[in-house]
Amino acid sequence: MIIVVFLASLLAAMALGMPIAFALLVSAGAMMLQLGLFDSQIIAQNLIGGVDSFPLMAVPFFMLAGEVMNRGGLSRRVIDLALSIVGHLRGGLGYVVIISATLLSAISGSAIADAAALAALLVPAMVAAGHQPARSAGLVASSSIIAPVIPPSIGLVLFGVTANVSITGLFLGGIIPGIVMAMGLTATWFYLASKEKVDLPSRAAAGVVLTNVRRAGWALLMPVIIVFGLKLGVFTPTEAAVVAAVYAIFVSVVVYKELSLAALYEVFVAAAKSTAMVMFLVGAAVVTSWLIVIADLPVMLSELLAPLVGSPQFLMFVIVAIVLLVGTAMDMTPTILILTPVLMPVVREAGIDPIYFGIIFIIANSIGLITPPVGTVLNAVTGVTRIKMEDVIRGANPFLVAHTAVLVLLLLVPQIVTLPLSWMR
Repeated sequence: MIIVVFLASLLAAMALGMPIAFALLVSAGAMMLQLGLFDSQIIAQNLIGGVDSFPLMAVPFFMLAGEVMNRGGLSRRVIDLALSIVGHLRGGLGYVVIISATLLSAISGSAIADAAALAALLVPAMVAAGHQPARSAGLVASSSIIAPVIPPSIGLVLFGVTANVSITGLFLGGIIPGIVMAMGLTATWFYLASKEKVDLPSRAAAGVVLTNVRRAGWALLMPVIIVFGLKLGVFTPTEAAVVAAVYAIFVSVVVYKELSLAALYEVFVAAAKSTAMVMFLVGAAVVTSWLIVIADLPVMLSELLAPLVGSPQFLMFVIVAIVLLVGTAMDMTPTILILTPVLMPVVREAGIDPIYFGIIFIIANSIGLITPPVGTVLNAVTGVTRIKMEDVIRGANPFLVAHTAVLVLLLLVPQIVTLPLSWMR
């Protein structure tokens, strides 16, 4: 009965247009009434306690780094570099999108930030070259969801905090799967681009490429510092977020000189607003998660999935199917915060590597960012490009299939994740 109360109250609140954070608080209140535990002080304590976490301090700093990156010229230089390398190939602008998204993923950690930057800079160029607007926007949206997988990733931070799993391990484990996702998109775009007739720009001279390498060098150094810093134990993931933010500010203000003090203030305000929304959502989800535990829903789910514990691979397929289904109706952050404490006991009982599970779980959640009706990244691309939502969805469908195929591959061959992770560890 408690499951029915939770789902009915949550879906009803969302159907009324209530923001997801408030919808979660409504569902929490409904469950408390059903359990006879209603107390506003408990809600307030869990709401505040849910965000009182040192590892969660990484979120605002990674968001600040992403804002600075977009406003300070780091994103544009990375895109210019990719354009000079592969822009002259057939479908070259599509490859530029994929390469740029992969590189930006290693800098920003936010799918929405990457989608907004790439949509503004590359969709008009692709359309001008003769590519279909819907397919161009769909490729940008699909490429942007690599960001939650490759470190630094806000999604991996949230999962690590919620599941009590090493965030450093998650960061290192997400590198290869993120690259495999990019390879899947590249293969799909190669097939689609071969059927199009578009104007090809001239090949960039070697001097231009070298110039762009030099100009983008400072931006490309950021992920190197973060990954090797984590690998060598120089700093924790939370400290890595601070390093990323300070580094991005230094490069934008001192090196590139594209960010004035007045603009820097605006960047801090924008990052603070984004952080406030995410943290309030985290706090609301913690309230709901606490009640889910009190109501013994994890135990119920464990009993339901108990027959599958002996077959870890089949269990992973079932869990992924559940996550993909939930992802069509719920954004990534609340899905992570709600499902993680419910699923982790089952995962541990089945003997599945928590870091491997976390990577697969985040990839499945990332796919939810480009699946309607919620599709947060789809909405971001639609808002920037002014292309109709249904057209962006249609354009993203081939790449959605590619991401799903990669996810199935990682489920069938977990060594793609576990073997590189064992070496990186």
